[in-house]
Amino acid sequence: MSAAELTIQGEIFAIVHEGALWHERERMLIVADLHFEKGSAFAERGRGLLPPYDTRATLGRLAALIARLEPARMVALGDSFHDRRAGSRIDGADLAQLRDLQRGRDWLWVAGNHDPDAPEGVEGDWLAEYGFGNIVLRHEPSAGAAPGEIAGHLHPVAKIRMRGESVRRRCVASDGLRAVLPAFGTYAGGLNVMDRAFDMLFSRGAMNAWMLGAGRVHRMPENRLIADL
Repeated sequence: MSAAELTIQGEIFAIVHEGALWHERERMLIVADLHFEKGSAFAERGRGLLPPYDTRATLGRLAALIARLEPARMVALGDSFHDRRAGSRIDGADLAQLRDLQRGRDWLWVAGNHDPDAPEGVEGDWLAEYGFGNIVLRHEPSAGAAPGEIAGHLHPVAKIRMRGESVRRRCVASDGLRAVLPAFGTYAGGLNVMDRAFDMLFSRGAMNAWMLGAGRVHRMPENRLIADL
């Protein structure tokens, strides 16, 4: 498995290059911000520049990851669905694939700001947050110190300059005490980890960004990172 190791409060996770965390002992796969049906939400509002096939693409990537790791428990850290009406718009074939992925494993949906309640027709357990050991999994990061917290919501990306050109990639941001996961959704955007929104979470100089590459994860210390213009 192409991954990088991350330890949070004594718990060891693998950061897989697709943009998820894997906990071997618990056989648990953690993803954030799937944003199913974002494309159809835009189309419904007359903003049809995004083809409404993002759910299928995101499910395809998730299915490949599940087939490779065979998790016993799946945890999605909120904003799994782009809005409350996503369950009424999702294509029947996509919903069937989702149910196939859920079969035979625990499937936990952590509520997000886009999806505080379970959409119509969606199976699995809906929770405000989920904890095990010294770890708590939630959607929005807490302001201030929160050792053991793993969250999503901010869609972190990191940017570096290499060989005279800038490279910008989704990333896992962590200082070893807590972590923020990148958005897994196909149409989800990203916020640079040098943005001041991350100042409330990490002491400057203590954060690393695990940038997601093609088949690899690259750890970048904060002094290598640059802000967006």
